[in-house]
Amino acid sequence: MSTSAWRVREGTTVDGLYTILRARIIDGHYAPQQRLSQEELADELQVSRTPLREALRRLQSDGFIVSNANRGMSVAPIENSDTEQHYALRLMVEPPTLASLLDRFDDAAFAHMRRALDEMSGSAHRAPGLQESHRQFHDVALNLYPATIAAMTRSLHAMIYRHQRVYFARPYAPDDVVCVDAQLLAAMLTRDPVSVRELLEFHLIDLALGLLLDHDPGHRLDTLVRTLRGLGIELDNVDGQVQRPVRASWPAHRGAPMPDLATTNLIFAGYRS
Repeated sequence: MSTSAWRVREGTTVDGLYTILRARIIDGHYAPQQRLSQEELADELQVSRTPLREALRRLQSDGFIVSNANRGMSVAPIENSDTEQHYALRLMVEPPTLASLLDRFDDAAFAHMRRALDEMSGSAHRAPGLQESHRQFHDVALNLYPATIAAMTRSLHAMIYRHQRVYFARPYAPDDVVCVDAQLLAAMLTRDPVSVRELLEFHLIDLALGLLLDHDPGHRLDTLVRTLRGLGIELDNVDGQVQRPVRASWPAHRGAPMPDLATTNLIFAGYRS
């Protein structure tokens, strides 16, 4: 997108400025750790400082920019340690929440998810389109979460979003994402809470491994492995550093078989007694 296409008029709302600046950060127009001068941004975007300051404050709250005592504001770096912790939190919260809410999904909700899944397939070679359709697919469930859980989950999604965009541009990511989400929707349609929980766990682990190891193949897992063990999920032969695809097994006591799944990052290795 050209610089001129991003320009806005005086009086643009805080929401509009937030959206423009967020898109620039995600698209890499502003590089990680690049300093952001309010004066230069106000001149470039042709806006006053008041809405700009509020938009920057919201971006800081969502983890897209950071404030430094001596350098002002700059684009936040992409940190694997942060992404790993964000996915660990999602694994603890989202799978059991979704499994508990299946009775609240109606035909309209499932139709919305089917459309988003079709759009994901059609956007396979365009990372922004794939990511937006993926967000819409999962937002159907997120909109049914209890308010406090939804707010926390949205915050986690926002902090992961920029890192996820990079991963979704990889040639192998689209097929993996669409395949697992299709299995998840099929389980939701049968109202099977155990399968839904396990498939969402698989999906989140798969994405976590993809984002972390694409960014740094030598990254040593810590928080993610500890969280998975707490959930009864074991990654095979993991001593911090892993090679993809990683084999993962689930506890047998849950009682609902998950379909055989294998992605670039993760292989379902069955159940342990």
